[in-house]
Amino acid sequence: MPAPYPEEFRDDVVRVARNRGKGVTLAQIAKDFGVHEMTLSKWLRRAAVEDGEKPGVTRSESAENRELKKRVRLLEQENEVLRRAAAYLSQAHLPKRLYPLVRDLAADGIPVAVACRVLGLARQHYYRWLRRPVSGAEVTEAYRANTLFDAHGDDPEFGYRFLLGEAETAGERMCERTAWRICRDNAWWSVFGKKRSKNGKRPGPPVHDDLVRRDFTANAVNELWLTDITEHPTGEGKLYLCAVKDACSGRIVGYSIGSRMQARLAVTALDNAVARRGVVAGCVVHSDRGSQFRSRRFVHALHRHGLVGSMGRVGAAGDNAAMESFFALLQNNVLDRRTWTTRQDLRIAIVTWIERTYHRRRRQPRLGRLTPIEFETTMSPATTLAA
Repeated sequence: MPAPYPEEFRDDVVRVARNRGKGVTLAQIAKDFGVHEMTLSKWLRRAAVEDGEKPGVTRSESAENRELKKRVRLLEQENEVLRRAAAYLSQAHLPKRLYPLVRDLAADGIPVAVACRVLGLARQHYYRWLRRPVSGAEVTEAYRANTLFDAHGDDPEFGYRFLLGEAETAGERMCERTAWRICRDNAWWSVFGKKRSKNGKRPGPPVHDDLVRRDFTANAVNELWLTDITEHPTGEGKLYLCAVKDACSGRIVGYSIGSRMQARLAVTALDNAVARRGVVAGCVVHSDRGSQFRSRRFVHALHRHGLVGSMGRVGAAGDNAAMESFFALLQNNVLDRRTWTTRQDLRIAIVTWIERTYHRRRRQPRLGRLTPIEFETTMSPATTLAA
C-alpha cells in the first residue's frame, strides 16, 4: 500500500488547483504534481467541505468530537479521584497520606497519572514510595540536608563549599557535588552572589559530527539528505521554507512552509520527506548548526525514523553548499521576481516552481541532462515515487 501524501503537500496542491489560470485543467495540475486526477478531485471535494462550501463533517469537527469524548472520560476519572479523596481524608482514624489512595484508585482502574495530577503529586515519588516507603538514601540525604541547613542558618554568607566543610565537621561527609545539589534544590546560596556575565550569545554546540565534509555526492537515493531554512518578506510578514534535498538526484523530497521559524518547521519537513520516501533508515541528514536542527524535537525525529544526523561548522556556508545552491535558484526564479503581497501567493509560487519546474522540467547537467524525476525513474523504476 503506498504511503499517504503529507498533509501540507495536499493543501499546497489544492491551493494551486483553486488558483489555476484559464485553460489549465485539473489533469494538467495532477500531472505536474505527480498525483492521480481522481485523487486531486477527492482532495478538492474534501477542501470544499472544510471551507463550508459543501455539507459534511470537517476534519476539525471530527478531531473536536474525539477530543470531547476523551475530555469527558478524563473528567469522569478526575471526579472519581476527588470523590474518593474526600471520603478518604474524612476518616479520622486513617493517616492523612495520599499514596495509599493512589494505589487503591489504580486497583479500581483509575490511571496513576490522572490521580497524581488531581492530587498534586509526582508520579516518580509515588512509584518510589510504592517500591520502598522510605529508602536509606532518603534518610541519609535528610541528615545531610539538616546539617547543611543548620550551617547555612548560622552564617548565610557561606557558599556551598563552606557549608560542606561545616557539615564534615558535624560528622556528615559528602562530596562537593552532593552539597551543591542539596543547596541548589533548597535555594541555600550565599548572600554575596556573583554577577552573571553579559557577553553576547555564542553559537550552540553541535549535536552531530560533520559526516559529509563538503562531499555532497551519493551513489543512491535516500543515502544523503541535505536540509536548511530560508526566508523571504511579504506584505504580511516573512515566510519561511525548510526543504529537504536528496543529494543523489537533487529532488526536494520534503518541505514545510510557515510564518514562524521554529523547530516544528524542520521536524515537519523531515516527517514529510519520510512519508513520501518510505523506509529511509540509515540515511544521513546534513544541516547547518541552526537552533532548529539542534533542538530536541528534531533530534528525536531523526532517531524515530532511524536517520543519522550530520552538522557543518558555524559561519561556513560551504559546509552546506549544495543546499545553498538550491536556495539560490529559488531566489532567482521565484523569490526575487516580484514583490509578494500575501504569504499564500508566495507559498503557491514556491510549491508550483518546485513540483512543476524544478522536479519535472529543469534538466541538470550533472544528471546527464535529466530532470530529478527522470533520473530517479531511470535509476530504479521502483522508486517512481509515491509522490
